[in-house]
Amino acid sequence: MNFEVIIIGSDANAYYMARCVHELYNKKVKLIAHKPMSFVNHSNIIEATYDSRLWDINKFADAMNEYVKNINADKIVCISSNETYARGLVANKDKLDKRILFNYVDLNFLDSLMMKDKFYETYKNSGLLPKTIIYNLNDELKLDFDFPIIIKPNDVIDFNHINFEGKKKIYKLNNMEEVNHTIECFRNSSYKGKLIIQEYIPGDDSSLFDGVVYCNSKGKCELFAFAQIGLQEHTANMVGNAACLINHFNTNGYNENIILEFKQFMEKINFKGIAELDIKYDYRDKKYKILEINARQGRCSYYVTAAGYNIVKLFVDDLIYGKEKEFKIADKELLLTYVPKKIIKKYVVNEKFKKEAMKLYKQKKVVNPLIYKKDLPLKRIIFLIRKHFRYYKDYKNGYWKY
Repeated sequence: MNFEVIIIGSDANAYYMARCVHELYNKKVKLIAHKPMSFVNHSNIIEATYDSRLWDINKFADAMNEYVKNINADKIVCISSNETYARGLVANKDKLDKRILFNYVDLNFLDSLMMKDKFYETYKNSGLLPKTIIYNLNDELKLDFDFPIIIKPNDVIDFNHINFEGKKKIYKLNNMEEVNHTIECFRNSSYKGKLIIQEYIPGDDSSLFDGVVYCNSKGKCELFAFAQIGLQEHTANMVGNAACLINHFNTNGYNENIILEFKQFMEKINFKGIAELDIKYDYRDKKYKILEINARQGRCSYYVTAAGYNIVKLFVDDLIYGKEKEFKIADKELLLTYVPKKIIKKYVVNEKFKKEAMKLYKQKKVVNPLIYKKDLPLKRIIFLIRKHFRYYKDYKNGYWKY
């Protein structure tokens, strides 16, 4: 079968997805994005094209069709690294070159996940979500749970396109004075969407878990990976992203029923494609609760490939070859980390997690999605070294506190 795989994006997610393609086919990877980012710069494995029209949903189809017209392939598998590009694919499905294939849910379903008010309203009775209020910026706020609380934007795409003083991905607030100040910052910005206000589930970073699920184009779940996070990013614009995690490991005790419960939930809602589930363990009622579902692979999802299930191959087997597979759990234990070993030693609070991470270092079962031995030209090595040492400053000055 004459086909091509295209990665849409230029962030860390896009880089490791290009790495997945290269690991499979050992050839230059076609990548397109609306602008370059440092993660894909100076790469020997990527053939990058940039077109600003991709960031505009009304111009997305023109940009993609122009890009693929000279690609000699009968079928073209497109995999997005973020919600904006995924939405561009889905919204323009009927306008795109007929060779282009992708596995994402329809636009209404996608918006129900991306627009957090729709997500929490749709699945509030699932028993898997924390207490949540959907707040309109001009309304009077009435809280029915205690401090601290979490505030985050409802419209992620709109929020990512604007800047204002004090902007953070997630706000953890301890009193009404902080709440009122934060809401006023939003009111004074160009952000016009709603806010999501949630109870804060107590616990250090190791209370966080990452789930990655692949449901084929018929809605059948084929793979689930479940990892415990030891450390998340602590800077204002990156908090919520895992910095290190261990696949198939849980200091609360391994329980396959947790995975099966999430699998059944994804099949019940008829999800299709790949999703990342942001999950937190609530020790108060001993339940795992979904903070959000991203209808794409996450920034740290390369551990699925490292565990033996190449993410790109999941798409290709499904969309190109029409293969249907029996459900599997990615059960290879390994440590994925973006941060240096010393950062893990110093900032991971959970001693059991830290001990396991150090054991995996000794066993050489450690991966960094950005460090690929087949892609280390000098300029990229310099970029990786700088990023390595920047983490010491990031954690020393990080704003996030438990």
